[in-house]
Amino acid sequence: MDRTTTMDRGAARRRNRDAPDTAASFARLAELPAGAERDRLRQELIAAWLPMAERISLRFRSSGETPADLRQVAALGLVNAVDRYDPRLGHAFETFAVPTIAGELRRHIRDHAWSLHIPRRDQELRTAVRAAQTALGQRDARTRPRPAELAAECGLTEDEVLRGLAAEGVHNTLSLDHPVQGAGDLPLSDTLGGLDPALDLVVDRQSLKPLLGTLSERERYVLYWRFFGNLTQKQIGARLGVSQMQISRILSRTCARLREELLAPGAARHTPAPG
Repeated sequence: MDRTTTMDRGAARRRNRDAPDTAASFARLAELPAGAERDRLRQELIAAWLPMAERISLRFRSSGETPADLRQVAALGLVNAVDRYDPRLGHAFETFAVPTIAGELRRHIRDHAWSLHIPRRDQELRTAVRAAQTALGQRDARTRPRPAELAAECGLTEDEVLRGLAAEGVHNTLSLDHPVQGAGDLPLSDTLGGLDPALDLVVDRQSLKPLLGTLSERERYVLYWRFFGNLTQKQIGARLGVSQMQISRILSRTCARLREELLAPGAARHTPAPG
């Protein structure tokens, strides 16, 4: 069998697959100036190679993206490949287009297909571990090789393999209506904690602490009994031997001063008020 026959058969296999013979068209495209004729030839080349782009998109069907989205991204990668390909460099278009399209798909999946974004290194570990799982499964038909075997297969440490395994399954987050495992029909939303309204008061309480130290003893007692002891103004007045009106004035004056100092952080706070 001579070399010419071998080359012809190789070309036939490519045409039967999805790689048309467009070398002459690309050479002509490179020589044409911008215009309607060049645009038409460019569109013909994109259409001719589109089946190959769609085939490449099938490699990523387990990524969590819809087939339609993957085909669209692959088509975009094909357009970029057609526009950037230079036949004068001597490389076949397929050799240039395949990594270009696959790279476009990987970038899309990395940036858009992950509901929970994890570090790129963990994404790379996940890809390597999945490839090792596939290779080992094809060789000995086992579905769950051990981490040590995966590490030996893909040249990683066991810790890196475990990180890659942990990154599996994070493409899609669970719905809040998803039932919790082992809890019957209890939805996930019922197991989540609610907002603690006291958290909004943490800063105010911490800011108020040093200001309370500047109050007189009587003012501190009045505030404590009124807001923590739940006593009425009349009951507080009876304890201190003053009228209810005086307690009301003390409360109003003290609260107004604390409010003013809270809103003016630079104000002096270290001089106790007279009793």
